[in-house]
Amino acid sequence: MKRTAKAATWPLAALLLAAAATGCSSDGKTSSAATTTASAAASSAASSPASAAPAASVGAASVSTKSAGSLGTILVDSKGRTLYLFQADQKNKSNCSGACLAAWPPLVTKGAAKATGSAKSSMLATTTRAGGVTQVTYNGHPLYYYVGDTKTGSTNGQGLNQFGALWYVVDPAGKAITKS
Repeated sequence: MKRTAKAATWPLAALLLAAAATGCSSDGKTSSAATTTASAAASSAASSPASAAPAASVGAASVSTKSAGSLGTILVDSKGRTLYLFQADQKNKSNCSGACLAAWPPLVTKGAAKATGSAKSSMLATTTRAGGVTQVTYNGHPLYYYVGDTKTGSTNGQGLNQFGALWYVVDPAGKAITKS
């Protein structure tokens, strides 16, 4: 019984440690040690119902826009959840897999994605991930969520350096917004 209690507290402890390491960095970005810890915490958190990643799209995904304060207008999904690009990705090809996907789940779709708001249909496309999952791209950038965005409109992933590169919100022109 004691082993079960200890095992159940590990994900919470890892998540708290990751939050503390991230919050203590001097530039607001995560260090590689904090990234490793955050990755482990994200893996544990992604399997927990309380902090589960956004669910895969049942139908066609929708990309829209929303004002995000000093960041300006950014891309969001149909529920207003922030979408990000990963600078390590190549045009229409994701380089995020394994633990990266636990922290940065892809925006997936069944069918063609739809654009609303200031999002441009001409910039929307898809790419096929390993395993046959269809991920939405915008201006050639595969789009992702961040598990640290715990409420609609959060931009906690902005400027994070994780899994070998930086993560940024995307503007309606399909470019990374690099300010913090």
